[in-house]
Amino acid sequence: MTKQYDICLLPGDGIGPEIIAEGVKVLNAVGAKYDTRFDCKESLIGGAAIDAVGDPLPAATLDAAKAADAVLLAAVGGPKWDTTDPGAPRPEAGLLGIRKGLGLYTNLRPV
Repeated sequence: MTKQYDICLLPGDGIGPEIIAEGVKVLNAVGAKYDTRFDCKESLIGGAAIDAVGDPLPAATLDAAKAADAVLLAAVGGPKWDTTDPGAPRPEAGLLGIRKGLGLYTNLRPV
């Protein structure tokens, strides 16, 4: 019987989309070998979310992450969103917000 997992993909900014694309290839290869299906859905975070909706962590993203079995997060931020304006939204706020929203204190990074 095929196992199924819902994965929330958060490509973010910079090289993030390329990283997520390769991660999905790995998930698909693992799934094929171990009779597992990964249902991957992308959501916005970081600068991409600021550009699209003006918020580095839209409520829909946090809801999708909470509903998923796992979250695959890539990079957030970049020079495009660097500013000295203290009132401007920052991509990093998306990362901090999702960690708080999911009750996490760290993130794991592959080596």
